[in-house]
Amino acid sequence: MKLLLAGKNVQKPLQGWPSVEDLYVFISVARHGGFGRAAVELGQSPSYISKRIAILEKQLDTRLFFRTNRVMRLTPEGEKALEGAQLVVQEMDAFLNNFQQWRGELTGELTVGCSLGFGQAYLSDAISAFISQHPSLNIKLILSDREIDLMQSGTDVDIQVGDNLNHSYIARKLAVNRRILCASPEYLARAGAVNSLDELIDHSCLIINEKNNSFGNWALTDGKQQVLCRLNSRYSSNSGKVILNWALKSHGIALRSAWDVTPYLSTGELVHVLPQWYQQANIWAVYTQRTSESPRMKVFIDFLAEYFADKSLSQEWQA
Repeated sequence: MKLLLAGKNVQKPLQGWPSVEDLYVFISVARHGGFGRAAVELGQSPSYISKRIAILEKQLDTRLFFRTNRVMRLTPEGEKALEGAQLVVQEMDAFLNNFQQWRGELTGELTVGCSLGFGQAYLSDAISAFISQHPSLNIKLILSDREIDLMQSGTDVDIQVGDNLNHSYIARKLAVNRRILCASPEYLARAGAVNSLDELIDHSCLIINEKNNSFGNWALTDGKQQVLCRLNSRYSSNSGKVILNWALKSHGIALRSAWDVTPYLSTGELVHVLPQWYQQANIWAVYTQRTSESPRMKVFIDFLAEYFADKSLSQEWQA
């Protein structure tokens, strides 16, 4: 005989519970501040995203967003709901990862950020090797020379070149690297040799303005002392690739990562200027406390550290 339940306060199991998918949609909309960009991120239509938010608001019996034609922002209830949604999604993510790891399989989503130069030259190959080992994992690699807000962008880990790190994040060193001064033989023949840091002021210095690098000066060390070199230059760019190209075209002296210029030093297209002076610019994996608890993050970062060590890149990049 079937057992029936009576009483208006009796609720069927799961009745009224929001789906994890809807919580994930909600987090994406909150992060991007609108349906359109969330739809692009999730590979859905804006109407689908709008429908899922409407269903979630009905289930929670609250309004999650203030909406106008130009602005979409969280209500106070929405801000509280966002905290809870992130916790639920993180717990579900951890549950699935732990279960899949037990089965010997890594799944889920991993969003990786990196600068254009290093990402194209080295990280893309490293991730390719990682994909071969973990084909069930969805990976998104975003290359940009702009500084990334890990929390706002939804990026799990940012692979950074340089020691000017945001101390509110966790950072793990992956490889040793230096930025070194270099110029073409043609430029040095025309402008004259550089014998001291003081002489840089009389040369054309090619300045890069990317991420959080300081503009208009170079902080250099010889391992014993730190010197801030003030520079005069008419040539600057936010692209390391452009600066390297200008150095190769004999327009001045560049301060570039050893990994970027080593091939040109080997062929003689560039000359190492003032080799005792350099700028420490190691390779780091930067991530938040939240993502540090993800099993796939640990596996990925461990893989990168081993990958670069096996390639002996740490030795190659040291001046």
